[in-house]
Amino acid sequence: MVLAPGSAPGGTDRHATRRFDEWRDTIRHDFVALDIAADRRVGTFAGTVRNATVAHLQVSEVCSVDQVCRRTPSLAAADDHEFLQIGMVTRGTGVLEQDGRRAALAGGDFAIYETGRPFRWRLGGDWCLEVFTWPRASVGLDAGESARATALRMDGREGLSGIVGGMLRGLLAAPPRLTAAGAARVADETGDLVTTLAVEHLAGPLAVDRPQQALLREMLTYVDAHLADPGLGPAAVARAHFVSVRQLHRLFATTGETVNRRIRRLRLEHCRRELADRRRAGDPVTDVARRWGFPDLATFSRAFRGAYGVSPTTYRARHLGG
Repeated sequence: MVLAPGSAPGGTDRHATRRFDEWRDTIRHDFVALDIAADRRVGTFAGTVRNATVAHLQVSEVCSVDQVCRRTPSLAAADDHEFLQIGMVTRGTGVLEQDGRRAALAGGDFAIYETGRPFRWRLGGDWCLEVFTWPRASVGLDAGESARATALRMDGREGLSGIVGGMLRGLLAAPPRLTAAGAARVADETGDLVTTLAVEHLAGPLAVDRPQQALLREMLTYVDAHLADPGLGPAAVARAHFVSVRQLHRLFATTGETVNRRIRRLRLEHCRRELADRRRAGDPVTDVARRWGFPDLATFSRAFRGAYGVSPTTYRARHLGG
């Protein structure tokens, strides 16, 4: 997926076509590569895509006729970039399948899915789907939470999911005109709300008993509180909780994420947010890195580029240039 060319906070791009081949190319350009099966008869097919961006969040409306869109294993494996998406059905019907689940959606319902794994959309009638797309690395769901949160129907009209749904619809209906730093904060905070919603919506407890669940929660809290410590790692976390490193790894396995991976992901996310924060614009990149536990700039720069595709300096320039 690439963000629609020319789109900017507060602006939108629109593309309409009656040609199936042009439609397929548009979807692949604006989102990710999909296998699409639809009625291709002349005079029958039609589709429109409208895109806007709020920093690293893309908001889109996609409307067309009956079709099935599949992200096959081979298409997912061939893509170097991964995204977390929300699909909200506003007209017609949609059925989303991923991770062994199936969510039937209509009338404001929405569901989460990820492009790094296979999924399938069956879209029926004269349908419209609002799609909200974040780079996967910018969203705080760990791998285990994500695997349990995809393809679950969420009601876009009631409760917490209704609040989140209303905010998402508002971003598409009237994309705000913001500075680059303000847009990054809105994208992050909206992603945080989605993360909170997903975690709250998950069905079933972790596959460990209650005392072990409590211990794991204490460990996760400890990691969050000690990210600035360069010595934070599996041995330090295990020692602080009087368990063996083997037991620590066994508990973290239920989250779908290793201890080291979680530490690095959270450190990078804190650094990314500070680099996009105008209030921190005067802080050297080295200071930002050290503040969140990276002992040297070279290590931080490699990790940051690996997660976000650009250097820390380039990222800061892009987000503080507005």
